Amino acid sequence: TTLAMFTVETPAAVPSEPIWRLSVAQYHAMIQSGILTDDDPVELLEGWLVVKMPKNPRHRAATRIIRGALENLLPDGWYVDTQEPITTTDSEPEPDVVIVRGDTRQYLDRHPGPEDIALVLEVSDATLQSDRSSKYRTYARANISIYWIVNLVESQIEVYTAPSGPIDQPNYGQRKDYTLSDVIPVMLEGTEIGQLPLHELLP
Repeated sequence: TTLAMFTVETPAAVPSEPIWRLSVAQYHAMIQSGILTDDDPVELLEGWLVVKMPKNPRHRAATRIIRGALENLLPDGWYVDTQEPITTTDSEPEPDVVIVRGDTRQYLDRHPGPEDIALVLEVSDATLQSDRSSKYRTYARANISIYWIVNLVESQIEVYTAPSGPIDQPNYGQRKDYTLSDVIPVMLEGTEIGQLPLHELLP
């Protein structure tokens, strides 16, 4: 009896490091020309084209729960978006949740920028390291006033405020952690618009 020999090809590993250096203008040109599409799991962070991590069910659930909770608090003149691009000087991240000024129809010819954003939020599990490093620097450099990391690993929400520092070493001056027994205030341009029990936000 002759056994047929065959080879199983192992798929290439997804790179964990940035894969290409680009300006925001170059990134937009690649999208407009169809080189990059909505189906490509990449985003631009700190001038690097990087691979986005896939979302697991708990991540998806947390994103949807938090979006709904924030929508119930917002006054007129603001809206909540999820996993859509925002544009900064050197990056175009796609945060899990963001509070944006105005109406989505105002942004037909551009994505919202830092001046349009009151809060940006990342839901973190496998992405916790990058959300505390490259995403953290990206949002601080853009002077986005409030950054939440919804830390599913440690069941807490990390709230970063007071962005400052030179462009090459951006930083948030304050961090406060909220645990499952806490109530987290939602701030909009320095005014508290409501509070959310943390145990209702984390699936």
